[in-house]
Amino acid sequence: MPEQPTAARPKHVLVVDDNVELADTFKELLQLYGYQVTVANNGVQALKFILDETVDAIVCDLSMPQLEGDMFYAATQRMRPKLCERFVFVTGNAQNPKYEEFFLRVKSPVLYKPVAIDQLLNSLKGLFGPAAAD
Repeated sequence: MPEQPTAARPKHVLVVDDNVELADTFKELLQLYGYQVTVANNGVQALKFILDETVDAIVCDLSMPQLEGDMFYAATQRMRPKLCERFVFVTGNAQNPKYEEFFLRVKSPVLYKPVAIDQLLNSLKGLFGPAAAD
């Protein structure tokens, strides 16, 4: 007897942002679009999480206490290098020269706050391909 096809598991997105309200908003909206979402409120929490759990993508703020987004990315690059292909950065610091240099080095999408949900969804779909979380 042939096996029943199994439904694809939802893509697991880790949202990393010290703005708790924004992180929770991203979580609620992404869940509405079929994503499984975990929130970490700083880079240290996020780093601990990715060492123990599997995630498919990371939506990451840059300016955070304890471990900023660019440093979290660098740590991820050492520990889970393939995951670095699936980052989306969000920032309210578009003019910071430190981050401009960082954006030139990485090939990740960068969204500027305030982020529209369609921008976020399109960026994630770009990482996963057109069939993601439809």
